[in-house]
Amino acid sequence: MGTALVTGASAGLGRAFATELASRGHDLVLVARNRSRLEELSTELQREYAVTTEILTADLADRDQTERVAERLRDLERPVDLLVNNAGFGLRRSFSKGNLADEEHALAVMVRAVLVLSHAASGTMRARGRGAILNVSSMASFAVMGTYSAIKSWVTVFSEALSVELAGTGVTVTAVCPGFVRTEFHDRARMNMSALPDQLWLETDQVVLEALRAVDAGAAVAVPSATYKAVAAALRVVPRGLTRRVSTQLAQRRRTTAP
Repeated sequence: MGTALVTGASAGLGRAFATELASRGHDLVLVARNRSRLEELSTELQREYAVTTEILTADLADRDQTERVAERLRDLERPVDLLVNNAGFGLRRSFSKGNLADEEHALAVMVRAVLVLSHAASGTMRARGRGAILNVSSMASFAVMGTYSAIKSWVTVFSEALSVELAGTGVTVTAVCPGFVRTEFHDRARMNMSALPDQLWLETDQVVLEALRAVDAGAAVAVPSATYKAVAAALRVVPRGLTRRVSTQLAQRRRTTAP
């Protein structure tokens, strides 16, 4: 089934992507900062699915470490068939009151690293005439929720643009835009999500399966669940002022320190 490289593979959606891909027979290149978590996952996947796993410990905010991952994607002797750009994190504080270093860190991980790794993968895949890139974006890319929305808007539009560029080459690019997913994402950002209705929560398996179906179909953008498909459609037609007001209310609620 080929080899998949997954960033942010140690937890949350990244771990779920790695597990699902291993269950389908893919060998894995697992990328994250936490080596002990990667080793635990690697052992589990090898034992459960008899796949080959490779660990790349890297902080994608660091240019040199990101380049090491890019070099792995350029390796013609060990081709990567699917790149999953998943690494990311939430930003709780508002831009004007927050730490600029945190904002720059977010851009490095969720914009620059996606750019660099997609460039490395697309060049090699295009030369081989096959491959796929899956960029994990967010429903926030259709809303107005601080710099996180701006970052994810870039990921979604970049993915669409690269998908158009690579049409007919055998290489596809997909942005998956999930809503709220039950992972440790919000806890790590110390966001209080207790007021969010249950129907707005997605499970990791649901997101992963819909994302991979979209990759198989060559879709440029995938929005998991009927609920969020309806929300995305509404956001495209409602007045932008209304989108800003609703987004602001939700963002303010999320910035409350989690209990």
